[in-house]
Amino acid sequence: MATFVLVPGAWHGGWTFEAVTPLLERAGHTVHALTLTGLRPDDDDATVASANLDTHADDVLSLLGRTRITDATLVGHSYGGMVISAAADRAGGRVSRLVHLDAYVPRDGESCWSLTTDGYRRSFVEGAADTGYAVRPPFRAPHGGDPRRRPHPLASVVQSIRLTGAVDRVPRREFVYCSGWADGTPFTALRTRLQADPEWHVHDVPTGHNAMREAPRAVAELLLRAAPSDTSA
Repeated sequence: MATFVLVPGAWHGGWTFEAVTPLLERAGHTVHALTLTGLRPDDDDATVASANLDTHADDVLSLLGRTRITDATLVGHSYGGMVISAAADRAGGRVSRLVHLDAYVPRDGESCWSLTTDGYRRSFVEGAADTGYAVRPPFRAPHGGDPRRRPHPLASVVQSIRLTGAVDRVPRREFVYCSGWADGTPFTALRTRLQADPEWHVHDVPTGHNAMREAPRAVAELLLRAAPSDTSA
């Protein structure tokens, strides 16, 4: 059986996987859906201001150590792709699978800021205007977005990742491209690059960016496809 560690994107917490988690657990797997430092409801301003990409990688590594996980599947959505890359690079072989769910796949020295679009960079700057250290959640029509979203630590999206190359030795690496928001996605060129890389498995799902909420069964089925209990994988 697999152990899944689910890492949300910016502004979100572990709750964003609430429709996927029970599907994985029902199949007999262990699931940890993280809420990263600075995104928890009781985090104070100082915690939010000081949280960066290293902090979030440490959140994952602390979970692996605390629960004695030695064979983790890390799933990162959007910004969470930065986090799982950094964590896997430092995990000392405790990660066997990476799934970037419509998520950034950084190389050494890159950041969420450098990898995203001009539109997202503008939203980071404008969203941080109130405090200078936390990016308020963007408005989402027609309902304004989930009220559980919280301001995201700005330092985490501008910090450059430091990779030793160990992340490239994770046995299975996957990228999931959400094709239902072609007018806004920053991941089209990344999909093309990874499709040409024989060390990556690339999947397409016809949803918007938040596939785990729009199509939780499809996401769960994709995650279960290569889980240890699936003898066809």
